[in-house]
Amino acid sequence: MHAEWIRNLAANAPHVTVDRLEVTRDRMKDVLPQANVRGYQSLIPELDLPDPDDRHVLAAAITGKATLIVSWNIKDFPVENLRSHGVACITPDAFLVELYGQFPEALIDSVARARGNLRKSLPSSEDFVGAVERQGLAAFAAILRQNTTRID
Repeated sequence: MHAEWIRNLAANAPHVTVDRLEVTRDRMKDVLPQANVRGYQSLIPELDLPDPDDRHVLAAAITGKATLIVSWNIKDFPVENLRSHGVACITPDAFLVELYGQFPEALIDSVARARGNLRKSLPSSEDFVGAVERQGLAAFAAILRQNTTRID
């Protein structure tokens, strides 16, 4: 699965190199080794999704005891196909909005740190929020606009 998200992100964000994404993957695996799901492959043939090529995602979610799949590709993860497995699928925008609802202070602090950690340039908070919005995170960008002074 790491190869899939790296390939897709590199294709959709040409300014980000595969090498940089692989470093990010390795750091994530170092920090959260228990998040690396293994042994899900045997479930794949039993699962039914509109796009059979997405069954590995559901299989990993089931094996990892995840309750959410976060994907822009929600049409390929219909509620009726996920419900019996105790899994739902939401967009990244909806996920961030829900996360903000549960942990507003921590999420805004995390966004402020992420903006501050940009190495090549430090965009204005408005430019940063605009970039978030251009990535399809319109609802989350609206939340960030309400908190602009806190991400400065």
